[in-house]
Amino acid sequence: MGIERAQADYIGMLGTVMNGLALQDALEQIDVPTRVQTSIEMRQIAEPYIRRKAVRHLEKGRVVIFSAGTGNPYFSTDTTAALRAAEINADVILMGKNGVDGVYSADPAKDDSAVKFDHLTHMDIIAKGLNVMDTTASSLSMDNDIPLVVFNMNEPGNIERVVKGEDVGTTIEGGEE
Repeated sequence: MGIERAQADYIGMLGTVMNGLALQDALEQIDVPTRVQTSIEMRQIAEPYIRRKAVRHLEKGRVVIFSAGTGNPYFSTDTTAALRAAEINADVILMGKNGVDGVYSADPAKDDSAVKFDHLTHMDIIAKGLNVMDTTASSLSMDNDIPLVVFNMNEPGNIERVVKGEDVGTTIEGGEE
């Protein structure tokens, strides 16, 4: 659309704030205590991202929704997810996808011979160019030993199943096999 890259990235960050607020509302409607933290200051809407405050919310049993990426252009939401996961010592990154039930060798909508992987390493993602997450996010996840689970978030019950640790979608962990 001719928008300069940094400006487009800021627009995307604002979109993640809107999505975070919508998710917060949905969770609070079912009595799940939730906080939205944002990397771009907007105190009337959400808390500023402060790692120690996020950890404290989690210790109190609250869901913390991180929004606005890192607050810097040129860094993807994937990289932000890996960064925040490392900062709060998360056990896993859950990557819910719209209509895709895991990681495939090719786009299954375009290639009938695409094969679904049940387990991969972070290095596999990078070496095979599987486009699950950007290489910065993959490297950060690998360096910090943070597994990633890619699953179909639209399949009824999948979110609960993946949170409970059931084998859903594709699990990515470790460095090299």
